[in-house]
Amino acid sequence: MSAPRIIWTIPTRGDGPRARGWAAAPALPPFIRDGRAGGPPPTPFDHLHQISRAAELGGLAGVHVPYDPFGEESLVVSASLGRDSRFLDVVAGFPAGIATPVYAAKLSATLQRAFGGRLGWRLEVELDDRVQRAQGDFVTGADRYARAAEFLTVARAVWHGRDVDFTGRFYEVVKGGFTGPLAGLPFPPVYLSGTSDEALALSAEHADVHVFDHAPDDELDRHLARLDGRVRRALQAVVHAREEEAELTAGPGLRGTYAQVADQVEAYRERGFDTFFLSADPALEEVLRIAQHLRPLLAGRA
Repeated sequence: MSAPRIIWTIPTRGDGPRARGWAAAPALPPFIRDGRAGGPPPTPFDHLHQISRAAELGGLAGVHVPYDPFGEESLVVSASLGRDSRFLDVVAGFPAGIATPVYAAKLSATLQRAFGGRLGWRLEVELDDRVQRAQGDFVTGADRYARAAEFLTVARAVWHGRDVDFTGRFYEVVKGGFTGPLAGLPFPPVYLSGTSDEALALSAEHADVHVFDHAPDDELDRHLARLDGRVRRALQAVVHAREEEAELTAGPGLRGTYAQVADQVEAYRERGFDTFFLSADPALEEVLRIAQHLRPLLAGRA
């Protein structure tokens, strides 16, 4: 059995030296620091790049840039981190209403060329109504999933084909499709989430991986029983791991000593989970701990 894939969540607001004062920045190894002493003042993107570099040099599988309407634009951050790394998968979160599926596919094809095929899509479907309306998107209820299904159908069609014609409830394309440098690239793996009947049906038709939030075992088992067996399973959780139990504080998620958290991850592996979207605050310090202590334990067991 191969080692589990750990994908670290990049904070798009409220984390790092800018949030708590740049003087609070941790002492970093030179291969993670950006080395711009005497140059322009640091920006929040420098901190995000430090997190991404730590994840890559620590052997993690990828980073996830979640969609946050009140934070940095996830696709812009993803583009920046993808060009700064050589091996990390970059999973970009964005809502189906962000653009037409043709434009989203074209943008992503360019990113695939820039990244060497390491881009993933984490399509956000069920957003808070007020947040969605504030973004100018008024598609609600079950229509959100119908639109997402059309979005993914059209995006794949123009990605892989030429002279694509499509007429649906939400999108229409006439003689679409990619040629030239945009043709022949791998379509981004699609990560979806949610536990409603509509969400699981959408995954059965379109997802490569379905991401479940950390939950009690009995609740999670009920949802897993309803997931199409073709779709891979991923877990999203906050992680808090330390050398000694005395260093831990109370809270939800994956918690314990490094060995205990490794045991918890292995238990999920036995239930079919192969990918873990992990997060913690502060993100840089915690990804260094995970890379230095937890990942080697999991790799050794694999």
